[in-house]
Amino acid sequence: MRLVIAGYAVIAYACFLLSAAWAAVFLVRGDGPATRPAAAALAIDGALLLAFAVQHTVMARAWCKRHIPAPVERSTYVLASALVLVAIFGLWQPVPAVIWRVGEPFAAAVWVVFAAGWVLVVWSTFAVDHADFLGLKQAWTHLRRRAYREPGFVRGGLYALVRHPMMLGLTITFWATPHMSAGHLVFAVAASGYILVGIRFEERDLRARFGAEYDDYARRGRRAAA
Repeated sequence: MRLVIAGYAVIAYACFLLSAAWAAVFLVRGDGPATRPAAAALAIDGALLLAFAVQHTVMARAWCKRHIPAPVERSTYVLASALVLVAIFGLWQPVPAVIWRVGEPFAAAVWVVFAAGWVLVVWSTFAVDHADFLGLKQAWTHLRRRAYREPGFVRGGLYALVRHPMMLGLTITFWATPHMSAGHLVFAVAASGYILVGIRFEERDLRARFGAEYDDYARRGRRAAA
């Protein structure tokens, strides 16, 4: 069973890598030709985005986590998120109306910003604990029959500069495009809105978990920003 759990965690991680790569391609490629009326396309796209929001929100809550065995809890969350993302990218309906288009040489600068957003996203996972964040560490400690320890609160390095670097990086990738279509705009607005909501939930959970330590970190961040 321990080997099965380890294999499950590796599969979940592989699915995450696939969904992340597909996300980058999806955002770079933009919308293709329309295949159905705009209203129908937007309805389908909205339903796909809603499915992701529900999955992400429900599975991130403590009451849901309690019903999943600890060694596979994070991997299950990662796998479910990856599968929903694959469904979004695979079933997305183009709405190709142009909102803005940036020509060269400025388009190249926009792509540099886009790439920087992805660097920030990846960097932020390693700034906390990449293996723990994506469920590999939990399965590995279970396989080795060792007690699992959650990572401590990280306030240095990247997190000394930005309180939510992953969310910032993702937001950059959503909006940094030289060719913004109506479909891409819907995705960017919905995803950015969900990030704002998700940050509120995340900060509530962090305060419940770390208490005064997180409050002090947040106060220092506000003073630095000011």
